[in-house]
Amino acid sequence: MSASKKSQLKKITRLGVIAGGGDMPRQLIDHCSEQGIECFVVGFKGQTKEETIEGVDHMLVALGSASKAFAPLKDRDIHDLVMIGNIRRPSFKDLKPNFKTIEFFAKEGFSAFGDDGLLKGLRRFLAKEGFEIHGMQDFMPDLLAPEGDIGTVKPSQADMDDIRRGIDVLQHIGSLDIGQAVIVQQGHVLGVEGAEGTDEFIQRCGPLQRKGKPAVLVKLCKPQQDQSLDLPTIGPQTIDNIISAGFSGVAVHAGSSFIYDLDKVVVKANKANIFITGIDAEVFKGNPDE
Repeated sequence: MSASKKSQLKKITRLGVIAGGGDMPRQLIDHCSEQGIECFVVGFKGQTKEETIEGVDHMLVALGSASKAFAPLKDRDIHDLVMIGNIRRPSFKDLKPNFKTIEFFAKEGFSAFGDDGLLKGLRRFLAKEGFEIHGMQDFMPDLLAPEGDIGTVKPSQADMDDIRRGIDVLQHIGSLDIGQAVIVQQGHVLGVEGAEGTDEFIQRCGPLQRKGKPAVLVKLCKPQQDQSLDLPTIGPQTIDNIISAGFSGVAVHAGSSFIYDLDKVVVKANKANIFITGIDAEVFKGNPDE
């Protein structure tokens, strides 16, 4: 992080948290509270957990009416935002957009690009409204995956071969804004993560394994991804699903992905004898002796 960025963050006393599902939004809110940063949470009906907004200044909006939060944010003198948590992407019909949302999609489109393109378009739209987007890692850098083996179990040479195969696949499809995760077994791609999310993706691919060495999950940023938005994430539930599927482990993007509840993740992985490793995709791919 640059010195100017650090200086900018130190000046933030109020933060808008655009909170999707999962537990990470609440972790950010609690951390900010400890640091003396006042949060206003914009949650989404049917997606944001009740625990996320409990005891915190907030408003709940329909996904297609998120622009209703603009005035309350500005009334609170909030211009810095973090978008964190998973969002189930609806169809345009189910979105029930208001005028501002229609204006956004009229300019940016809805189905013409994938999630990364959509998020970048949203960032541009918010910037025009006077908001600046920050990554959760700007406030909680310890959540980023470290490089190297995490835990006591190390990937085998066969595992590393599958990881390299996964990196190659993800860098190709990622440039097309398709998928952050792939599952590989013995050089064969069992599947690419779709709209279902990582947990259901693992459950889908588990039964597709053949006999022999188990599969590995590889989860990376897309090459063109805006790293202030939607970084790949794993947590205890991911490890539980990997264990249930019978995979040998998971490789995540070092410095560019989140590990939620790291201590619990490591305990679960060690107990089940599965590996977790943080990789620099470019270095790892280019050096067969890594």
